[in-house]
Amino acid sequence: MKTKLALATLLFAACGDANTADDLGNLALDLSSVAHPDLTSGPQPDLGQAPSHRVIVFVWDGLRPDSINATDTPNLLALKQGGVEFTDNHSTYPTFTMMNAAAFATGSFPGTTGFYGNSLWQEGPTGNSSAGTPADFVDPVFTEDYAILQDLDTFYSNQLLLVGTLFQAAQTAGLKTAAIGKSGPAFLQDYKKGGMILDEKTVFPLSLAKEIQQSNVLPATTPFAYATGMLTLGSGNGNPTALAAKVTLGDKTTSDATDTSGSPVASANFYMMDAYIRHILPKNPDLTLIWFRAPDSPEHNYGPGAPNAHAAVRHQDILLGQLETALHEQGLDGVTNLIIVSDHGHSSVSGPLGTFPLHKISSGNVDTTDGGVSATGWSVSGDVRLADLLAQNGFANVYDGQPCLFVPVMSGIKGDGTSTPVYPTLTDVAGTACNKGASFKYTTGAFLVPNPLPAGVHNIVIATNGGSDYLYVPDHDAATVANVVAFLQSREEIGAIFLNSRYTANGTLPLAAARLENAARAPDIMFSYNYDETAVVAGMPGIEFESMSASSNRGMHGSFSPVDVHNTLLAKGPDFKTALADTLPSGNVDVAPTVAKIFGLSLPNADGRSLDEALETNGAAIADYTATPSVVNPTAPATGLVFKKPTSPSGADVDTGSTYNIDLHLKTLTKGAKTWKYFDYAKAVRN
Repeated sequence: MKTKLALATLLFAACGDANTADDLGNLALDLSSVAHPDLTSGPQPDLGQAPSHRVIVFVWDGLRPDSINATDTPNLLALKQGGVEFTDNHSTYPTFTMMNAAAFATGSFPGTTGFYGNSLWQEGPTGNSSAGTPADFVDPVFTEDYAILQDLDTFYSNQLLLVGTLFQAAQTAGLKTAAIGKSGPAFLQDYKKGGMILDEKTVFPLSLAKEIQQSNVLPATTPFAYATGMLTLGSGNGNPTALAAKVTLGDKTTSDATDTSGSPVASANFYMMDAYIRHILPKNPDLTLIWFRAPDSPEHNYGPGAPNAHAAVRHQDILLGQLETALHEQGLDGVTNLIIVSDHGHSSVSGPLGTFPLHKISSGNVDTTDGGVSATGWSVSGDVRLADLLAQNGFANVYDGQPCLFVPVMSGIKGDGTSTPVYPTLTDVAGTACNKGASFKYTTGAFLVPNPLPAGVHNIVIATNGGSDYLYVPDHDAATVANVVAFLQSREEIGAIFLNSRYTANGTLPLAAARLENAARAPDIMFSYNYDETAVVAGMPGIEFESMSASSNRGMHGSFSPVDVHNTLLAKGPDFKTALADTLPSGNVDVAPTVAKIFGLSLPNADGRSLDEALETNGAAIADYTATPSVVNPTAPATGLVFKKPTSPSGADVDTGSTYNIDLHLKTLTKGAKTWKYFDYAKAVRN
């Protein structure tokens, strides 16, 4: 009954919030007739083969530190209070999932790993996606897909990451490993497939897939990872890792932030935790990484403070409870270190609230009446189609790889009393703009990358990522880069700008200033969208602009905002001190070196440090370190600019001031002769 009740709690929460014990009990009874595997069955661990200590790294994608509380996360709160809380942890910038997946995998920054996900543009690779269909490498490619990562690895001569990984070091030492969860970041930990992998899209090795299949179902695309006929799914397999569709407003595009249907990722995450506990944990993995897309996906869909985002945090906490219970029941809790970490924080998508005030949502639509503006309402702005901005302002041959987009709300509704949208809604004409037919509505046109790129011109390709974007100038024309930089500096939606070492421009910083420079693979321009870390939506501080996409998000990350950078890191177990608030700066790049230290492994190319002050047996203390804050600025500011407001894509609405600069805030940590740098945030300063 205990197992059924835990399952009932999760599944009930996936559809809405569980309100009473009776509701849960009734649901548990109902589940007795559902064809679902018994969590208590399956092989038991051979404790005689277990190592003295184990490590499970559990990534809660997008978990903000201020989301931990007694109501939503009682299990996580207890772990935080009994273990080590790293109070000044730092996500790797750009604060995307895949950039931080590489940091967890290697303990290194992008300049060292040479990896630039989530979306990147790379000419040349070929291959299939996880769906078994040809991958599109003409347009920028989204790397949260194990098969795409394999394609890139092949293209990079089997060096997707330019340094070795923690999993490779563990496997070389004879340790068993397991990578579980979100396709892309979980797989990247073991992209050479040296251990057990349960990915949202597939399972490795084949023997594990067949074992799971005997008593459970498999991710629907699993067979595509193998030669035809090696693995066949039964007719009732379904798709256990499918995500529920977001609930939208009447425009069928914009998410309804007030929706309370629950987390769209709950059932997928439950399935993967179930499979891990039943099929993989009994095999005694020494090192496990579990990466679930909660609360990140609901935060993207509905915003960090929305009801469904809170539900996702609660669901994740239930899964933590299930994991802790399984460890206890299998006699492993006393020898297992649990590290709970997020890849980044999360902000609400919005432009400045003075320009784009929040609006109520009523009857499934944004309330644009006189009483529609409300401080407790929801964002109606924040999406930026940079390709369109450049095209409207004289730049030719600009591409972002996206089709016509219909973003009627998040592209901006002005707060000047008119409730006028920044972009008017257009209707397609068959065979023209979008080639979708006369019933198709759109707000911006298509900017697909041609194949081949036009010759004899200076092309610009934008890999849209969310809170930051990457720009590629294939011929590396310095004048084109300079013109693009000046334009970016003039747009108030744009924050701090970083340049490849090929170029210099006033008001910019080199990629190397934030450990982003890699001569072979780095984009030409990388920039953060602008943000306001103090503005509040749904009780959660932090707003930012984002690059426009078909998703029309209400929540985003990736920027250099302190809200995105300062993420969650907690640890508890036999190798960690108890009830410690570690106030020293730490980072996601420190997780792999710390785990390596616990196992006695070497990561010679890691940029991060072992968090010795938090470990029981290293003789280090917080007082042994010194943290010194500082600010890095460009050599000279950019001057003579005309600033353009986000209310006019054409640049017709101008603002005062003409000088652009950057403040890059960092902390230098010192212990003896050793130093480490942590990047707090970077802010564009316009005067």
